[in-house]
Amino acid sequence: MTDIKKFKDNGVVFVDEKSVWIEDGVVIGKGTVIEPNVYLKGETVIGENVTIGFCTEIVNSKIADNVTIKHSVITDSTIGEGTNIGPFAYVRPNCVVGKNVKLGDFVEIKNSNIGDGTKLSHLTYVGDADVGKNINFGCGTVVVNYDGKKKHRTVIEDNAFIGCNTNLVSPVKVGKNAFTAAGSTITEDVPENALAIARERQTVKEDWVTKRK
Repeated sequence: MTDIKKFKDNGVVFVDEKSVWIEDGVVIGKGTVIEPNVYLKGETVIGENVTIGFCTEIVNSKIADNVTIKHSVITDSTIGEGTNIGPFAYVRPNCVVGKNVKLGDFVEIKNSNIGDGTKLSHLTYVGDADVGKNINFGCGTVVVNYDGKKKHRTVIEDNAFIGCNTNLVSPVKVGKNAFTAAGSTITEDVPENALAIARERQTVKEDWVTKRK
């Protein structure tokens, strides 16, 4: 564990320095605030004016300026300026996250590139994907990247809108400005400016409960 004093002398603020673990190779910029029970490991580099929240672990990752991280784990990845992560997000190895991105609660990403301004606000899994700028992911989106034998990549281009509970079955491409309807399972490419709907129509069987008795 490294000497905390050198960070404090450089303007880093520790809420409870006795509960923090920082390994020798870590670099932290001035104005950064570190809350209790934070673990910073390996060759991690933290920028300036970053807030690292309670119970966060960062391993061999680069965090740009003005990032906020709450109760999350980041490993072998790069996080762009102004991005907000957590609570309870998991950034697995080989991710590059752009500027002003939102990775919200219970979001997991792996081996993926996330463009500037994209929002994955909650309950979403993105694995092996190239995601463009200013994309909105609805709650419950899953990139289905593994077919049981091999992993495949998905491409989602700028300004797309992914509806809630969409399954994107890789390999698949969603074009610029395209939409997927909530509840869809997308198995074919979606062209630019298109809306893809891949779900059964609702059927209502009236008095079904009474008749089944």
